[in-house]
Amino acid sequence: MAKVAFVGLGVMGYPMAGHLKNKGGHEVTVFNRTAAKAEKWVAQYGGKSAPTPRAAAQGQDLVMTCVGNDNDLRQVMLGEDGVFAGVRQGAIVVDHTTASAKIAHELYAEAKKRGFDFIDAPVSGGQAGAENGVLTVMCGGEASPFARAERVISAYARACNLMGASGSGQLAKMVNQICIAGIVQGLAEGLHFAMRSGLDIEKLIATISKGAAQSWQMENRYKTMTAGKFDFGFAVDWMRKDLEICLDEARRNGAKLPLSALVDQFYAQVQAMGGARWDTSSLIALLER
Repeated sequence: MAKVAFVGLGVMGYPMAGHLKNKGGHEVTVFNRTAAKAEKWVAQYGGKSAPTPRAAAQGQDLVMTCVGNDNDLRQVMLGEDGVFAGVRQGAIVVDHTTASAKIAHELYAEAKKRGFDFIDAPVSGGQAGAENGVLTVMCGGEASPFARAERVISAYARACNLMGASGSGQLAKMVNQICIAGIVQGLAEGLHFAMRSGLDIEKLIATISKGAAQSWQMENRYKTMTAGKFDFGFAVDWMRKDLEICLDEARRNGAKLPLSALVDQFYAQVQAMGGARWDTSSLIALLER
């Protein structure tokens, strides 16, 4: 059992922190900017809440964070009442935010100056993966603190791998999002074509999902896509934030991402349709207009 703080109880962090308490058996302290959410979590899972990220981090073995973007992360980590002001020497900070590799490097360097470790550890699997404790975690950092952190992360992960030095977890998550963008657009076009062709969708998916076209998106999203239901899952707003990170990194490293840039613009059109909070599978809605 470890003493763990979890900062950020959004749709991902709330169940992840719950798994730390119930499945992992750890002593968990939580912080959320909306205090009522933290109080609700404590009422549901036990543990305790703290009034600031700094207070949550004090005396802990590990501090997990999961917030919105680079700016949120900088504030919650480096602010006057931030996590870094409370972390003890020798502890480990594990950040599950999908953010830039740049801020991962920045936080890693600052953590080392202060005498503790930092691991960038974005996750894949969405809200369902968080709730079911089967996330994939991509980590950047040093081997020794990773090995210690992995035992705690296992409470909500089915796969957790060290991808390389600081920032490598964020870079791996960018690859994940780049791949998903192309897959969802291809699936949207395929289903749109199938419906216009009058094919039996159930028979079609039962057949092609056994071949090279198979994907998680196909298995889990074809029904809702063909039904035009998108009020769940990973929001378009979040995907655009992630693709912006990917495209920005590509401008730095010289990678060419023509399809990702195009799909990002398609998502901008979905936002204009009122679909900012729709699931990413809503790309098909553009084709079905």
